[in-house]
Amino acid sequence: MSLHTHGKRQVALVSMAASGVLTLAKFIVGLMTGSLAILSEALHSLLDFAATVLTWFAVGLSDKPADDTHHYGHGKVESVTALIATGLLFVTSAWVIQEAAKRLIWHEDGVLVTPWSVGVVVVSIAIDYWRARALGKAAEATKSQALEADALHFSSDMWSSGVVLVGLGLVWLGWHDGDSAAAIVVAILIAVAGWRLGKSTIDVLMDAAPEGAAAEITELAEQVDGVVSVESVRVRPAGSTLFVDLLLLVPRALPLDQVALLKARVVAKVMAQKPEAQMRVTANPVAIDDESVRERVLMIATNRRLAVHHVTVQNLSGRLSISLDLEVDRLMPLGQAHEVASDLEIAIQREFGEDTEVETHIEPLAEDQEGHDVDAATRAAVVRTIERLADPACGLTDAHNIRLRRTARGLILTLHCRADPLTPVQVVHDRVDALERRIRAEVADLARIITHAEPLR
Repeated sequence: MSLHTHGKRQVALVSMAASGVLTLAKFIVGLMTGSLAILSEALHSLLDFAATVLTWFAVGLSDKPADDTHHYGHGKVESVTALIATGLLFVTSAWVIQEAAKRLIWHEDGVLVTPWSVGVVVVSIAIDYWRARALGKAAEATKSQALEADALHFSSDMWSSGVVLVGLGLVWLGWHDGDSAAAIVVAILIAVAGWRLGKSTIDVLMDAAPEGAAAEITELAEQVDGVVSVESVRVRPAGSTLFVDLLLLVPRALPLDQVALLKARVVAKVMAQKPEAQMRVTANPVAIDDESVRERVLMIATNRRLAVHHVTVQNLSGRLSISLDLEVDRLMPLGQAHEVASDLEIAIQREFGEDTEVETHIEPLAEDQEGHDVDAATRAAVVRTIERLADPACGLTDAHNIRLRRTARGLILTLHCRADPLTPVQVVHDRVDALERRIRAEVADLARIITHAEPLR
């Protein structure tokens, strides 16, 4: 049994013991004094005892995990228990009102006001005050509707016991009908408490969302960076658990792994404020206003699991022209590759308009290759060449991290060099291209050169 469940059952057990003692005491004093008000309180306490027994069983059962039959757990057993307690409250109220009306009509007397009758009511008020506080704190900590119902129950009991005390005072002053009048007031208070409890219980059984919960969860979710908005939120309580179905709108260009992280951050944000929540989060992609044409093209290609690069966008007097390089399997037949390219072009035109000009350049997709470092003499010769060519005159200096590997397709050269950090990227790119052309002119059998430019320290 979890500490959470143990704590709830412990509070319910103490409340049950107190109800049993109070019920017995009130019945004895009520029969001794003939007070209908005290007897009505005794019946009320008897129902309280029955309700606390039900609560004790309910809080244990409600925390059982979900199974093949109860996919959402057993939390609503607390609501069923609270509904049974509500019915018992109304039955008690009807009986008390009937008996009190008979006494008022026939002016039956015989109520004795004794220290015992006053004492049992005062003790009852003190115990109900303690129980209401203890149960209220436990209900707030564990989000238990059954404990909350008991706390409400015993709060109303304090007032009804106070009315009984007033009735006994009126009898002591000489108005013998005061006891019956007090009993009717007690019955009305019991009925009002039953109505409040029944309404909240039926709301839970009808899956009514707690007031303000949906708005609060929406506000929390929209505070998470990356969430465009919350499209819908559905909340329903079941015992101490709050089930939440949340539908988010997220940027459609967001990678799937980032979407998963975003959903996890939303769950953590909400549960920090509502630890009783059990959340299911769904994310729908949506276009956002600041998407660039290039981002939208890359998103279309990514959705088709296609590799594209060198996306160039031109605006021709309000009409778009888009060109890109499309990489396909190097062994794919040209006819099939052309169909892939045509499908991509049609998808881009659907996104931007049928008059959009789209051109694709098909090239083979780079494949994994086996390679090995060249011998030390060959590497040393290439390093000397690069160090000579990468000088301040070409705008690139400090060639380093030079690696030279041989593959079946030729040599692959990688190197790092430095440039002025204030130089525009386009200028650096042009200088890198020029350096690579000069290297190719002096180093034979180069299949590829990868140059990484860094800012000068």
